[in-house]
Amino acid sequence: MLIRGAREGKVLVASAGVHGDEYEGVRALFELTTWLDPARMSGDLLCVPVANPEAFWAMSRTNPVDGANLARAFPGRVEGTLTEAIAHTISTAILPHADLYIDLHSAGVRYEMPALIGYYTSMPAAAEAARVFGAEVIWGHPVVADGRTVSRATELGVPWLYTEMRGAGRVHADDLAMLRRGLRNLLRHLRIIEGEPEIVTPRWRLHGDGNIDKGLLSGKRGFLIPLVELLDTVKQDQLLGSLHAIDGTKIEDYRAPCDGVVVLIHACPLVQPGEPLFLLTEVHE
Repeated sequence: MLIRGAREGKVLVASAGVHGDEYEGVRALFELTTWLDPARMSGDLLCVPVANPEAFWAMSRTNPVDGANLARAFPGRVEGTLTEAIAHTISTAILPHADLYIDLHSAGVRYEMPALIGYYTSMPAAAEAARVFGAEVIWGHPVVADGRTVSRATELGVPWLYTEMRGAGRVHADDLAMLRRGLRNLLRHLRIIEGEPEIVTPRWRLHGDGNIDKGLLSGKRGFLIPLVELLDTVKQDQLLGSLHAIDGTKIEDYRAPCDGVVVLIHACPLVQPGEPLFLLTEVHE
């Protein structure tokens, strides 16, 4: 979807629905494209509200056609699988237009994460945009894992942001309000629309790797009982939760590998082997 301003200016590129079970960003982009008035814009909004349609209609994190995770497929291949072809199209036809890119994610139906804005610490323009966005939790990443929309943006030299929200297959009113404010703040920051951003003082400034694939993983299937909550501060070796069999027998305990802050919990009690259960990161001093 392209909303082209009456006057020339910068381009904000936004995507949502990279994972098919994440709906907050989809709703926010639908609303934003309706709210904008091209006659009052200096620049463009280029957005992809549902980047992964097959996964979206299946209410699935991955694409049911090929079983692949679009957030691990970039830059993609034009003659590859469906997921690789989608990644290639976004890589070549969408991202190169951006002066600033934001990918709207949430925790989906299985996980729980705090509402936050994330950015790459090696890009000063991204750090400033993260401040302007107006989230109570800001997470700076010193490294970016391969295969992501944002890793492709990094290769193109495009400053980027991404969001996370509580997920659960719902659109929570507080998360939607954050997205409304944040997207409008970015449009004002780029001078695409008039006005000054509504700045919010962050409560948390986090720092560290955001790759959930490197979190604590389940070794077996079972029923998870977490003993911590999001944004709890924990100490190394603290018990985070335990996995149980269907007769209640404890199968595994999960302990913090280091001091940190809890930024992901597997909210669905039923877990399968290899799934991320907890992720910790550091507080930025």
